[in-house]
Amino acid sequence: METLIAYMPLLARGALVTASLAVLSLALATAIGGLAAAVRVGTGWIGQGVVLVYTTIVRGIPDLVLLLLIYFGGQRLINQASAALGGGPVSISAFWAGVITLGIIYGAYLSETFRGAYMSVPRGQSEAARALGLGTVPLVFRIVMPQLVRFALPGYANTWQVLVKSTAVISVIGLADLVGLARQAGQSTREPFLFFTAVLGFYLFITWVSTTIFERMERRYAVGYAR
Repeated sequence: METLIAYMPLLARGALVTASLAVLSLALATAIGGLAAAVRVGTGWIGQGVVLVYTTIVRGIPDLVLLLLIYFGGQRLINQASAALGGGPVSISAFWAGVITLGIIYGAYLSETFRGAYMSVPRGQSEAARALGLGTVPLVFRIVMPQLVRFALPGYANTWQVLVKSTAVISVIGLADLVGLARQAGQSTREPFLFFTAVLGFYLFITWVSTTIFERMERRYAVGYAR
């Protein structure tokens, strides 16, 4: 236990990196998922086909393979483009490679979550609101969005939980996150079980906090609706 306490500042720094990675990845995934869902439900067959190809390919590729492809392959492509334009070498950090990778992966899942939530909103309500003279903007924010959020929350919460666990994969490319630093500490002290138990406790804590928050949000948005 004294060993763990001695390394606590280091692990706290890694936990902050992991939390930042998860939050930024979720933000990117939400933006990508929302855009993809909007294209899927509001455009023609070309846009729908592009989104379908994106979600099908991304959901079929292992997280680690896509991470390595973006980190190594993406860096090579950027450097080739930079050299062609007369620029110098460009380096992609492990952190931002992780954000981009997780954002792309879970954006594909959230696109289906958002699309399903939108399709669950009764069309008759929008038609009734328009018949009463409600404009497009008030219709979206007062009628559609509250219900869309209500229907999307369970799937969104599940995606967040899986995304948080997937942050552990990013340590493979050298990110000094909680898992990476715990592995280094475990190798230095020859007590890997102690440090990875602490990592396990951190992820369980994040899961507990997230579950509590999302359950409260679901109860809030369920007010006024029959169960």
